[in-house]
Amino acid sequence: MRIVISGTHASGKSTLISDFALAHPEFEVHGDPFDLIESDSDGPDAGTFLAQLRASASRLTELRSGVRAIVERGPLDFVAYLAALDELGRSGGAVGLIRRGAAITTAAMQHVDLLVVLPLSSRDRIEVPDDEDPELREAMNDILLELVDDSDMVGDAVVVEIAGDPASRLAQLEAAYVRTLSDAPTGHDPSGRSRT
Repeated sequence: MRIVISGTHASGKSTLISDFALAHPEFEVHGDPFDLIESDSDGPDAGTFLAQLRASASRLTELRSGVRAIVERGPLDFVAYLAALDELGRSGGAVGLIRRGAAITTAAMQHVDLLVVLPLSSRDRIEVPDDEDPELREAMNDILLELVDDSDMVGDAVVVEIAGDPASRLAQLEAAYVRTLSDAPTGHDPSGRSRT
């Protein structure tokens, strides 16, 4: 079982993953792929997002067979960031990178069983300061919500959107996890890997 938690920055991904991991110690936790790359950039740029896209795709494809993992951000997040940069006129050559990133993403998403998206919502009350680039945050959120409706991009992953306070989000994730397992053939997780 491989769960990816997707969403724009400051949308509650880390909190949800931490809460789920406390209840499910059998899951490996994989944090933000930004920690896997080296970046000299002072701010978000196309090159940094492409590097994170590649890192997030690689870790999905390299997970051991049968492992249960919950992962912060998948490659789809970074396709959305690249497209958001382009939409905001900050692309710096992102258009070609979007096409390249989309191909990498499509292949990596074949290794995802459950894609959980945390859309921005005013009722979730997560505020960000100006140095967190609220304009990019909003643009990425809108594009990500369009991308998760593209079956070519998400493959066979079960896709759910989760909102609300942390306790409500955890309950929704738990329900989606149980549904995804119960919809799988007996003895197998949704991707066909053996259950552990």
